[in-house]
Amino acid sequence: MSGVSVLILTLNEEINIGECLDSCRWSDDLVVFDSCSTDRTREIALSKGARVFQRPFDNYAAQRNAALSTVTYAHPWVLMVDADERVPADLAAEIADSVRSVNDRVVMFRMRRKDFFLGKWLKRSSGYPTWFGRLVVPGRVHVQREYNEEYIADGDVAHLKTHLHHLPFNKGIDYWYQRHNRYSHIEAVFIKNAQRSRLLVQPIRRGCHRAPTKASADRLPDADAPSDGFYLLIYCSNGVFGRAGGILFQPDARSLRIDDRFEDHRAQTPGTGFAGLMILAH
Repeated sequence: MSGVSVLILTLNEEINIGECLDSCRWSDDLVVFDSCSTDRTREIALSKGARVFQRPFDNYAAQRNAALSTVTYAHPWVLMVDADERVPADLAAEIADSVRSVNDRVVMFRMRRKDFFLGKWLKRSSGYPTWFGRLVVPGRVHVQREYNEEYIADGDVAHLKTHLHHLPFNKGIDYWYQRHNRYSHIEAVFIKNAQRSRLLVQPIRRGCHRAPTKASADRLPDADAPSDGFYLLIYCSNGVFGRAGGILFQPDARSLRIDDRFEDHRAQTPGTGFAGLMILAH
């Protein structure tokens, strides 16, 4: 596809990278920015025709910023895709139409994604609809926040109608929990060190967007552990309507498993009083 390059960040993604690249063959410029994988990620990417660059990982924002600023792309637009995501044909077609017709003021497109578990789209338990900044003009967008990144554009932002497909369990359920336990540690430290001086509760309703709900849950009074806010988030995300699969997949379900870690952080800094910790995944 003329006008769009594809960027995929990887670390030991031999299970995912082949199918991910196959779903992006509509682009003639595929870039894999690898965090020094020790498996066959690089070999597979090269066999699929991708250009591969390597940089030791420090944090998500720095890695994405480095990938956007140090690589020379063949096209003015770059689509950022995770290795466990796929670009379906309808999204590829909309991207092509959008970059051809967009005005010069737009420098980023946001899109939603569908999370799949056991082959089924979990619409009501994955925080849907959450909008992700993924299609960007390098040099006009930079990434902030080491985890759960925020994309800052110096121009206008538009939105796409179609979806990315996300397959978070391709490496197995055990790996999924291990990964989100790592995320929970990063998030716990981030919130512990943040200045949180006042209660701010934003409007809460079922089906609400993840960001305001998370902000409210983070500041719940009298919450003693991550699990205290879990019930709020699972209600707001309609997780109960996803039945067993929805409850299991609920991105905040891992908060039920990190109470001990939360207490460890709080014990290390008496009197900090950070409560109602909620951990949200991409």
